[in-house]
Amino acid sequence: MLTLTLKPTPLASGPPEERATFGTLALTANGRPLTEGVADGNVALLPGPQVAGYYMAEWLAWNWWRLLWEAGGDNLGREWTFAHCLSSIGEGYVWPNIEISSDGVYARVASTPTADSAPGLFRYVGAPRSEVVSVRELEAAIGHFVQVVLGQLGATRNNLHRVWLDLEAARQDDDATRLRRLEARLGCDPDEGNAMHLRAAMDSTGDLGCDAVDELAADSGALGHRTVPSSKELIEIAKASGSAARPEDGATLAEGQMRPTFGDVAAWRCGVGAAEALRQQEGLDGQPIANELLSALTGTRPSALEAATEPSAMAFMLTTGGCSWVALRSKWETGRRFDLGRLLGDRLLGQEEPLLPATRAYTYRQKAQRAFAQGLICPYQALDDFLGGDRSEERIEEAAKHFIASPWMIHAVLANNEPDRYPRVGGTPPW
Repeated sequence: MLTLTLKPTPLASGPPEERATFGTLALTANGRPLTEGVADGNVALLPGPQVAGYYMAEWLAWNWWRLLWEAGGDNLGREWTFAHCLSSIGEGYVWPNIEISSDGVYARVASTPTADSAPGLFRYVGAPRSEVVSVRELEAAIGHFVQVVLGQLGATRNNLHRVWLDLEAARQDDDATRLRRLEARLGCDPDEGNAMHLRAAMDSTGDLGCDAVDELAADSGALGHRTVPSSKELIEIAKASGSAARPEDGATLAEGQMRPTFGDVAAWRCGVGAAEALRQQEGLDGQPIANELLSALTGTRPSALEAATEPSAMAFMLTTGGCSWVALRSKWETGRRFDLGRLLGDRLLGQEEPLLPATRAYTYRQKAQRAFAQGLICPYQALDDFLGGDRSEERIEEAAKHFIASPWMIHAVLANNEPDRYPRVGGTPPW
């Protein structure tokens, strides 16, 4: 549950939009306050700063699509900050140090206390906090806040009204919604995406699948690109760097096999749950998975996992014209096993479109894939048993050889399952 409130306070001077919407801002997520602080040297804890709600509502309305749909990446720049961090609103107010990021299903709302501030300014206090809410809850909270501010403005017409009317019109039009969502995935503000590239991406949905094109767009956005590869380009990549596949011959999860439903739980729970279900079904217990078995489960040949000098530019499985290919991005055997595990997980988690992409973006789907591949190749309990309490680099190397995984994956599994005792190292990402 996410709430944004604005308690009105009189303001003697300033533009009419500021005077009409001035008040105490408070933001809570899952019942926990994220904007508490102190002001003017007082020790009394306040629910939030005094600000002009107009500017925040305008910022939220303008960045609506990016807040809901733009997935993060490893190298986020200033453009990301301007669209996802409340502190960038400006206009002379001390806004909350809050970042909002979404994977398309759930949103993370993270607050950070003020490191230092000038005398007399509002200072946010407390420990850093991160709360997760559903994207639908985020959408509803933003919409409610904007409506409250519009109500305070009354009949006054201004830029917020224009932005909100445009937003509502786009939300009521399926094609416009699809376009805005693609723009956001690519990291573009409304009407700032290249029209020709966006139309080409829209046209690719028939050959690749609507959700698949969304995933490609999120990957391009995370990498700082603004285009989506076409089906023709992907076929060329598959023929040059890929291997033939028969996904219909691969593994399926039996009816009634207990596993979390895609989208109903956090992405990592969904992926790990499906991996545990497959391991149980196949009678694998905690044993390592050989290349022959992994390739058979995926419907391809073990040769696809051999180290490659010229790997694919991206990992994907593509079915078109009655033929299927698997293309893997890593040039190392362990990395190719991880790529293949992700594609297997994508199919088992219910994806049925012609293209199954494994990208570098942090959408819900990609996070679930990563969690599945980790859970299948190197399940945490089996890893913990193997390590026997020894977390030395030597023992981690031995575990990597045992599970036919990279040391990086071993670090990632430990960091994801032991966040309090095992810190992230070497850029290991969350799931």
